[in-house]
Amino acid sequence: MTPDDPLLKILACPLDKGPLILPAPGDALYNPRLRRRYPIVDGIPQLLPSSGETVTDTEHTRLLGDPPADSGRSGP
Repeated sequence: MTPDDPLLKILACPLDKGPLILPAPGDALYNPRLRRRYPIVDGIPQLLPSSGETVTDTEHTRLLGDPPADSGRSGP
């Protein structure tokens, strides 16, 4: 599965029925609203509620591709 796969447009989170994102091809589908990750096994998304796992704040940031949080410094 790739980010431009047409199937990704019709797949939905089994809990909130909202869209899912694919942060890395073939890795897992992710619902950033609920912070739940659903694995892809042998090319098949596992979209049962029990298959999803809650991710940490750090993992959430990584999955969204956000830059690391500032270390609190205000200048160079």
